[in-house]
Amino acid sequence: MINQTYNIFTLPNGLRCVHYRTSGKVSYCGIAVNAGSRDENLDCYGLAHFVEHTIFKGTSQRSSWHISNRMERVGGELNAYTTKEETVVYTVAPQGYLQRGLELIADLVKNATFPEHELDKEREVVIDEINSYLDSPSETVFDKFEDFIYQGSSMGHNILGTPESVKSLNSSKCRDFIDKFYTPQNMAIYCVDPTPFDRVEREITKQFGNLKFPYEYNNREIPETIAPFEKTINNNGHQAHTIIGSRIFGKYDDRRFALFLLNNYIGGPCMNSRLNQELRERNGLVYTVDSSVGLMSNCGLFQIYFGCDSSNITKCKKIIHRELDKLANNTMKPSIFERARRQYLGQLHISSDHKESRAIGLGKSLLYYNEIHDIEWSARMLMEVTPQQIRDVAELIHSQNCSTLTIM
Repeated sequence: MINQTYNIFTLPNGLRCVHYRTSGKVSYCGIAVNAGSRDENLDCYGLAHFVEHTIFKGTSQRSSWHISNRMERVGGELNAYTTKEETVVYTVAPQGYLQRGLELIADLVKNATFPEHELDKEREVVIDEINSYLDSPSETVFDKFEDFIYQGSSMGHNILGTPESVKSLNSSKCRDFIDKFYTPQNMAIYCVDPTPFDRVEREITKQFGNLKFPYEYNNREIPETIAPFEKTINNNGHQAHTIIGSRIFGKYDDRRFALFLLNNYIGGPCMNSRLNQELRERNGLVYTVDSSVGLMSNCGLFQIYFGCDSSNITKCKKIIHRELDKLANNTMKPSIFERARRQYLGQLHISSDHKESRAIGLGKSLLYYNEIHDIEWSARMLMEVTPQQIRDVAELIHSQNCSTLTIM
């Protein structure tokens, strides 16, 4: 790295931008949009994801072929992804092609035409993706669980939509979604590149300074809280797939760092997580188990997933509830707490070596928090977490507060 400075600026139209100058040979740039499947109308499920797919299919200046080849011909790539609350469109290219990436993204946002003949082909692609996904109970169990726990809310549907809803999407709906949500005040640009800041600022201003879509406040209602439930869907499968989870706070709550640490301790990706040790290594009850945290702007979800033989479901649930209650009813011993924190901090720093993800993280941080929360900042926040704070957030996911869904 040349320096540790993030250059943050805002264009007159409200578009926020962050530049981080590196000494590397790769250029990363993209635009993070505060819009996802949660922001769709009831009759347009899957629209955010469909727009992300089809925004590459043509602009008033380029065909789909020219768009796909613009970055590839120099060895780079153009890509995008969608979640419930965000969409990110980005490029990765060799050093020296930052201008090419910024110009292409600006063209997509401002001039995407969503040609109907291209949409016809893409509908089939997305419907195949949906059907493939529906054949995988280890994936569908997550969306089914959210359907139940976010009942009556736009949070509770699959990002892909349904075959029926996707068939109803057209060019007009796609362009309306862009005009409504891909607005300057609802987006943030990031650039991680060796180019000096003054040149980056000029190029961003040139490409995005005339973006004038009016800002429309994104009114996301907090989903109603429902009573804990226990449900089973019998599909006559060979394995049982179970989610145990609870509603929690959103991404702006200061308690999130204690929750991240707790999550990593109880069901993180390492073999020494509490649940992996108890369910798999010690008792041989599951073939996989992990926990996850999904924080949205005004709500969140803590989930534990495990896959096992149907005869072991009850035993697994009993052990999981015991481990959750143990954390809620007892303060973690200092030695165990320090080991857990040291491990999580190490994982954070290793993850920071993935430069593409770190670059995207800068854009998302500016989008949501209006400042940069990088790995170093997150590490400082984790150092302030205490064992009592772990216990406090554990009380939110106490077994009595958890719901359960099994598909088998």
